Amino acid sequence: MHCPATYTCPMRVLAIETSCDETGVAIVEANGDETPRLVAQALHSQVEMHSAYGGVVPELASRDHIRRVLPLARAVLSESGASLASLDAIGYTRGPGLAGALLVGAGVACSLAAAIGRPAFGVHHLEGHLLSPFLSADPPRFPFVALLVSGGHTQLLNVADVGHYSLLGDTIDDAAGEAFDKSAKLLGLGYPGGPALARLAEFGDASVFKLPRPLSQRDSLDFSFAGLKTAVRTHALRLEGSNCEQPRADLAASTQEAIVDVLVRKSMAALERTGLKRLVVAGGVGANALLRSRLEVECKKRQARVHYPELALCTDNGAMIALAAAMRMQRGIAQMSTDYSFDVLPRWPLTALTEQAAAR
Repeated sequence: MHCPATYTCPMRVLAIETSCDETGVAIVEANGDETPRLVAQALHSQVEMHSAYGGVVPELASRDHIRRVLPLARAVLSESGASLASLDAIGYTRGPGLAGALLVGAGVACSLAAAIGRPAFGVHHLEGHLLSPFLSADPPRFPFVALLVSGGHTQLLNVADVGHYSLLGDTIDDAAGEAFDKSAKLLGLGYPGGPALARLAEFGDASVFKLPRPLSQRDSLDFSFAGLKTAVRTHALRLEGSNCEQPRADLAASTQEAIVDVLVRKSMAALERTGLKRLVVAGGVGANALLRSRLEVECKKRQARVHYPELALCTDNGAMIALAAAMRMQRGIAQMSTDYSFDVLPRWPLTALTEQAAAR
């Protein structure tokens, strides 16, 4: 049995994520207005393949998605005990991301949906990250302030409900994840750079190098990390040729401290400005241990709560896309396609979802 447009009865959604260098497939189930639960997921990371090039190669990423997505879908169906025909809808990441990679997931999702006569619809990648803490053991409640912090995005949002997002602050240049990755590259660390820099920072003294905190003295909630990257480059050049590892560890620790300091300050300012007492942190950088510990301390001071996705769901994954799809279906705001035509949006601002909701 398949649900009507409001989807208030039990439903099962499969979703595909192929926005960059992870191929993810997952199934969630939802019953009435209860938070959807994750039934099964499978994920393949391309990190090893791209590490030889020091970063993501878009053409290679797209080709690998083609190889991986159907075997992963079969594995998820097998693990869940579901059949393709038992699904109520199929979601996919429509954007933002790499155009070729997005097209793989969109094409496969719409083909599968057409084969079983079920609707398909595109999901915003960042909305998936934003809602991913709802799959955790400590899910948040609306409304809340969200810190979306990843390789390509650093944003603060006032989140009233699914599809209702007000931008509080955005990145002017480099995102926090880019600052981690580019600084790691300057220090001669491998790809992905963020985790490598965090590991090296464990052996360093964050007080050794005085690095800038751009925009931290202004009322703006926007972010800028380009100046920090320039300062790291200057210090890294001075360390070239040194046989001592300690200065590199100190610079890594100082860099991490500067990035985390900015993220924490802006997040606390956003809570104070909105008067909200709940913070959600999502995206790959949200897995950073120093960021988590600092946010916990600062939120406790303000009698606020902070929520994260499970560590396994911080990176790109199919579970967050399936969750976002199901939560939109529960609210009757999913833009379903039954003609199975599709497009992708490599550049797609999250606030456009709020504009769509207002237009309806």
